Amino acid sequence: MELQIGARTEGTVTVIDVAGEIDLYTAPRLEEALTRGAAGAPPLLVVNLSKTTYMDSTALRVLTAALKRIHERDGTLALVSTQSKIGKLFTITGLDQVFPIYSTEPEAIEKARAHGSRQP
Repeated sequence: MELQIGARTEGTVTVIDVAGEIDLYTAPRLEEALTRGAAGAPPLLVVNLSKTTYMDSTALRVLTAALKRIHERDGTLALVSTQSKIGKLFTITGLDQVFPIYSTEPEAIEKARAHGSRQP
């Protein structure tokens, strides 16, 4: 399945919708979307992986690098994951301890908004 990426805003939170496979060849498109989505101050991002069918280590590298850049700017990046094989990838790599991962988009958006409201 070809990678499809969309971006939208929910108030102060940018939601990146990702559908399809993220691998060595498609990860640069995700990286570009995350960079554009992190333009706010502070950047409040939710990446919805509900329709993501496959991720490799390149995708994890892109997400981890984005998380680091966003944290450096006092922002947050939350993930939505409902696919068991995607969740398992985060668990096996230990990244489930690094990324806030939610089972619903509204919950992830609310947590991101709460982070933004704590900023001075």
